[in-house]
Amino acid sequence: MTVSILGCGWFGFALAKSLLQEGVAVKGSTTSKSKLSELVDVGIIPFLIQIDQNAGESNPDFFDCDLLVVCIPPQIKAEEGELFLQKINNIISAINQYQISKVIYISTTGVYGDLGIEVNENSDPQPDTENGKLLLQAELIFQSQPNFKTTIVRFGGLVGPGRHPGRFFAGKKDIANGKAPVNLIHQVDAVGVVMAIVKGQYFGQVFNGCSPDHPSRSDFYTGAARQGGFEIPEFKDELKGWKIVSSTKVSELLDYEFKVKDWLNCQF
Repeated sequence: MTVSILGCGWFGFALAKSLLQEGVAVKGSTTSKSKLSELVDVGIIPFLIQIDQNAGESNPDFFDCDLLVVCIPPQIKAEEGELFLQKINNIISAINQYQISKVIYISTTGVYGDLGIEVNENSDPQPDTENGKLLLQAELIFQSQPNFKTTIVRFGGLVGPGRHPGRFFAGKKDIANGKAPVNLIHQVDAVGVVMAIVKGQYFGQVFNGCSPDHPSRSDFYTGAARQGGFEIPEFKDELKGWKIVSSTKVSELLDYEFKVKDWLNCQF
């Protein structure tokens, strides 16, 4: 089995290493020449790819795979919305050109609006930000394709090695929405969820990837800062826009048990 990972960044690189440990051949892409050697060092077949109109034509070997995992940055500047969707369509064209039958698209829980409710994979996302609306459009483009099956994975905020949450708000004052619950996932579980999808061949699905533990922003980030030795932040004692994202299908369909499910005692 050969898996190509479009975007071997913080998550994609960790996923690639896990796949390699299972004996899977992994091709990985980066947009930076300086990162190519880092991919080679762990056994990833490296590719330098910019997602433009010629991505497929100029990199045919990369798209020769059994499964494509798309991990492109989810944060989109307002003026780049049209360019982002064009990139998505360029990826779709390459998938069809090389007849890839299985795709995993890494999305985010940002597609769910902060409606003051608990949501799961069966909920109507109702995004309330421009970024969320664009990401949902990207999901729908993948899901509407007749020639291949895409599984959408909506991750909460990603934390773990190199992304210690204690530094996110370190030393800041009067931070809004201190009572709002967090929706986060540790890197070890993000990789674990996708590995479970690959091993079980669960394609044509939507999965949320969030820890079942949802402490308040104030409690979580204050505790993380203290644990990491960062300056303690100060939050406003208020509850504004919020949501709790439940990963119902991860437990029910994948039968995956989160390894990090107690944030206040987590060692990052």
